[in-house]
Amino acid sequence: MVFNIKQRGKLTYYYRGDAPVFSNLVTELQSDGDLKIYFAGFTGGTSATRNLGLSEVVTMDPEREIPLVFQAWEAWLREAGLCQSIEELDFIEMHAFGCMPKSPNPLVDPIGYAAEIARLRNAYASAYSGYFRDRLPAHGVPVRFTVHLLDVPDQAASYEFYTTALLQKSRTAGA
Repeated sequence: MVFNIKQRGKLTYYYRGDAPVFSNLVTELQSDGDLKIYFAGFTGGTSATRNLGLSEVVTMDPEREIPLVFQAWEAWLREAGLCQSIEELDFIEMHAFGCMPKSPNPLVDPIGYAAEIARLRNAYASAYSGYFRDRLPAHGVPVRFTVHLLDVPDQAASYEFYTTALLQKSRTAGA
């Protein structure tokens, strides 16, 4: 599906549908020609696989979820005609909303539930830092904010991410 585009001054909105709930991307033109890009948040579960056209749903597997999130954002960048690779961006901030594990049930297995919370926190921290270390080694690491919630709209995943990045035209023109 192609993005609908609406421009208002320095802002350009990239969204889908006739009555969208949110924009997938919003760009803010900077005075030097750079673009500040705001990415809509989604989880690595159902929403990332759907955005990439994959049939398999990834559930609470950070090593697979986090790359899917970045792949979906990269697909949006290409679809919007902003750039070809996520490597062209410099990330400013990443917001992660963590929610409670889907299992085990905390009432039936409180020790197992506590262990699953610890596993998920460690696994997401490792996968997130590993993504930047392994896939974007020349980049800086964005500021990260984590908020823990009970749940997110996508019932298949345990985290939701959104981010802000900068497409520095001077870097891409001279690189």
